[in-house]
Amino acid sequence: MSACISPFDGQSDGRLDPDLVRRLVELTQSGLPLVDNPWAWIGERLDLDEDTVLALLRQLQDDGAIRRIAAVPNHYRLGYKHNGMTVWDVDDAHLPRLGPLLGSQPFVSHCYRRPRREGWHYNLFAMVHGRSAEEIEDYRAQIRQLLGDACQADEMLVSSRILKKTGLRLGNRR
Repeated sequence: MSACISPFDGQSDGRLDPDLVRRLVELTQSGLPLVDNPWAWIGERLDLDEDTVLALLRQLQDDGAIRRIAAVPNHYRLGYKHNGMTVWDVDDAHLPRLGPLLGSQPFVSHCYRRPRREGWHYNLFAMVHGRSAEEIEDYRAQIRQLLGDACQADEMLVSSRILKKTGLRLGNRR
């Protein structure tokens, strides 16, 4: 979970208690535990009930302090050792239909539109993961078939290293 602390003053005007928010971030900055109910787990440690924890997280999202709460799987540890960002030059008129179609494929972990730039005509990006290079090429062939004549060109950008994905990390309190 990524979060940032806003300058809440803890008054009774609906603002959040900054000490509570800090404790929440410190508790979750290394990720949520793999338990049946992480919200109850957080609540136990913060002396809050589950509904209050969820309301606190919703308020932090509404305030823009937390962008999202999501799983960040380690594809390599799951056996998906081959991956690549496939990039596609797709007719803009077809993107509203083809983008969601591509993003719904089980082998695509994320898919998004990007603006074209001078010297870079690709506008649809899709990250694919597989257990072999051949599997990735099969997925690219499936994507080409899905996109059909609306696609003029494609490439695959292959990762050269694994980037560490972490959220906010708080230092020691003063």
